Amino acid sequence: MIHCINKLQSMLDGTRSIDFLAPLALRLYLAPIFWMAGSKKLASFDSTVDWFGNTDYGLGLPFPYLMAGLATWVEIVGALLLVAGLAVRWISIPLMVTMAVAAVTVHMKNGWLAIAEGDGFFSSERTEGAIERLSIAKDILREHGNYSWLTENGSFVILNNGIEFAATYFIMLLALFFIGAGKYLSLDFWLAKKFRR
Repeated sequence: MIHCINKLQSMLDGTRSIDFLAPLALRLYLAPIFWMAGSKKLASFDSTVDWFGNTDYGLGLPFPYLMAGLATWVEIVGALLLVAGLAVRWISIPLMVTMAVAAVTVHMKNGWLAIAEGDGFFSSERTEGAIERLSIAKDILREHGNYSWLTENGSFVILNNGIEFAATYFIMLLALFFIGAGKYLSLDFWLAKKFRR
């Protein structure tokens, strides 16, 4: 039994030669998310600033122009640095701050779930009512639309916009902060190899 466990452990230890795949996968997963978020903010920057600052229908944050600009450029530059594997540990910090601010200011009031589900441990009054609304919406689409075509690539859902995605991205960035960009397929690795003793 001990021999089998040791053999399995040796096999696991042998995967260290390809352990660069995990941070690479994290970087390549997060990069398009931040690129799309940042470029969307930039494309309608005046509206973004208005939403950041407006207390009636927006976030009501102080210094909305500065806050919107910081969020926009952290996401855009962050996406580029994640793809290149450059300064990954450093850019993870402002990206984590952006995710924490988004979780608290935008998503927290909606609970945990990103997609509204009717029941379960993380459900709330908000998500419980989603089942009835979703059922009514599906009935309308079945009666007045081509429902099979509309659902050909997936079913309809109701967005709850909870903190689930922001928390997930924060945790992924936290992992990158501690493990770095990874070996071989990152500029951080090659720069460290060249300039560090």
